[in-house]
Amino acid sequence: MGMKRYIAYGVLSVGLVALSACGGGRGSVGSIGSGNIFGGGGAKQETTATGGLRHEPKAEEKRSTIWDLFENVDDPNTTVEVNKYIWNAALDILNFMPVEAADPFSGIIVFGYGTPPGGGRAYKATVYVRDPSLDARSLSVALITRGGGPASAEATRAIEDAILTRARQLRIADGKR
Repeated sequence: MGMKRYIAYGVLSVGLVALSACGGGRGSVGSIGSGNIFGGGGAKQETTATGGLRHEPKAEEKRSTIWDLFENVDDPNTTVEVNKYIWNAALDILNFMPVEAADPFSGIIVFGYGTPPGGGRAYKATVYVRDPSLDARSLSVALITRGGGPASAEATRAIEDAILTRARQLRIADGKR
């Protein structure tokens, strides 16, 4: 073997030892009883009255690393990030339209075409509730006409105002001021 290969093995060995020293986290680097170089050995051993060893595993401590920033700890099946009053108000106000799809976890309700009471033009709506606060910024409504064009800004604004008014009424009726 050549000298380059010995140097490569030496650098690799030093790198592995240095890397394994970073993984422990249970004591100082040179402490006795901190486990092996890969971070194991967190168990507690005692002698019993009969002279045998009793092994009690130590509970794992929650460690914080840089990789925890990329971990989603919320359970997506229980975490709902939409305002329930705006959600229910949208269903109440747009009850003349059939609901095609609804996802409370993302906050999107898609309505099919429907004609409002006393109106002559059919609309299709998509409602996006994007925040848990009861605020106008939490609500977005997109209306399109049967012809595929966007509805007027006044019609969209009227729907948004009606939904927010109804949401406030629902909140007051629920007793949460």
